[in-house]
Amino acid sequence: MATPTETPAETAHEPGRPAPGRETRSVAPAVFYPAAAVIALFVVATIVFPDPMSSGISAVQSTIIGGFGWYYTLLVTGFVVFALWLGFSHFGDIKLGPDEEKPEFGLGSWFAMLFAAGMGIGLVFWGVAEPLNHFASPKPGVVGTPQELAQQSLVQTFLHWGLHPWAIYVVVGLAVAYSIHRKNRSVSIRWALEPLFGSRVKGWVGDVVDVIAIVGTLFGVATSLGLGVLQIASGLDFLGIVSDPGNLTLVVLIGGITTLAIFSVVTGVKKGIKWLSNTNMGLAVALLLFVVITGPTLFLLRDFVQSIGLYFQNLFALSFDTTALQGAEGQAWQASWATFYWGWWISWAPFVGVFIARISRGRSVREFVVGVLAVPSLVTFLWFTAMGGTALQRELNGSGGLVGPDGSVDTDGALFGLLEGLPAGSVVAFGAVILIVLFFVTSSDSGSLVVDMLASGGETDPPVWSRVFWAAAEGLVAIGLLLASTEGNALSALQTAAIVIAFPFSLVMLLMCVGLYREFRLERRTFLRIQRRQRRAELTEHVSKHLAESGLVHGAERDDRS
Repeated sequence: MATPTETPAETAHEPGRPAPGRETRSVAPAVFYPAAAVIALFVVATIVFPDPMSSGISAVQSTIIGGFGWYYTLLVTGFVVFALWLGFSHFGDIKLGPDEEKPEFGLGSWFAMLFAAGMGIGLVFWGVAEPLNHFASPKPGVVGTPQELAQQSLVQTFLHWGLHPWAIYVVVGLAVAYSIHRKNRSVSIRWALEPLFGSRVKGWVGDVVDVIAIVGTLFGVATSLGLGVLQIASGLDFLGIVSDPGNLTLVVLIGGITTLAIFSVVTGVKKGIKWLSNTNMGLAVALLLFVVITGPTLFLLRDFVQSIGLYFQNLFALSFDTTALQGAEGQAWQASWATFYWGWWISWAPFVGVFIARISRGRSVREFVVGVLAVPSLVTFLWFTAMGGTALQRELNGSGGLVGPDGSVDTDGALFGLLEGLPAGSVVAFGAVILIVLFFVTSSDSGSLVVDMLASGGETDPPVWSRVFWAAAEGLVAIGLLLASTEGNALSALQTAAIVIAFPFSLVMLLMCVGLYREFRLERRTFLRIQRRQRRAELTEHVSKHLAESGLVHGAERDDRS
């Protein structure tokens, strides 16, 4: 919005370098070592004392769910409103970079990278499982015919994966993108709070914020990696490669795939991550098309349109639903679903926010909001309609088998159960395992790169050894979370970790909203002041020219009379 004659970015230093006053180091000791210590302490404790750690994590979860479940619901809905307001107000014209700069990445690659990093592995895990779970065990208070429950299951799934999670990413991504591209600060969460804390973000305040972001990112990504490896193990069991996989199998899988992630992360965002993201999208689209074409195609197309309408029709009520009148049953449901998702997305927000900020240079605020909020949501709706809709249609009108006689759903293996009933399902199941592995690697290497940038004082090309360290740390945290779970309850442990770790960073996000508004309001005022100054100059020039021309005319008339 600022004019070429007065752009905030013009007086700042080159993007990606530490801000003025910060010395360049291979790592930032005040950030790297405290964050590494917290991670190491957790990993060691879960390996040495798995039972006490499991009990402790569950106790913290009960406290947060019981006392702050309403807070998560209100907070995330507020982020949706805030993101829409920023994108469609006059602030939407602000450029994330110099005014005339073009975007660094094309739209196709940009969408692929933000989508794969944002929730790719989760989509594959929950695409079939979540609608089936909501259908088999509806949210307390939801009743109706099987057809009505099936429809409501998709709408509830849309809520968890639609505008709300992406609004969380918009808040963090936009705040960081503005600071690093418009004001040319280093790639760090701390600079998003500079409007509130000023130069103090260069000291301990900024260090604490970055440590919180790093720990949150590690646990958020590790939760996703844990989900991914549970599904990979289930797929290998389905294919007959392993039998009844246990913790040892999970640990071996995490170790092997983390090694692939380490290889990818050292190649950097423009090589490994970009290539993997594009490959992921290609395989995901192929899987989607396979299910749509070989499944109930016309039903899926009709259900897609219908479910979107019902989603927006019920969006307001669902956004504020805390199942307050359903007592302990409603609270347990919130812990397993809504609050888990809001916590999971918030714990992912430092990673995804910094990553999409890093790849969004040159875009306007409005383009950023629409691109990050609307387009991935629409694609997500299509994914869940195809995967979940096919499963629901089979339960309603087909052979069934995806929901047990007792109403249970094999969450880890739901995708493979669906593919088994489609033509060439076993072959496609093998491809699905490959897709999950690649999504695993993408999430790990993207998260490692972001964490490394935060721990290295904002360096966009941090040292290789620290990249390897953080990639390995993500794998170790995933192993620790799985070992901290009780037998057969690994998913619950992962959900608990996401909810707990999100709480401190949610407070940072609230401060980000305030700081971002201050920055945008200041830039808007600067723009209007320059605009008024230019208009006065233009008006003065016009009047002077008019007076000069008028003086010449009057002078000529006097000459004629004389």
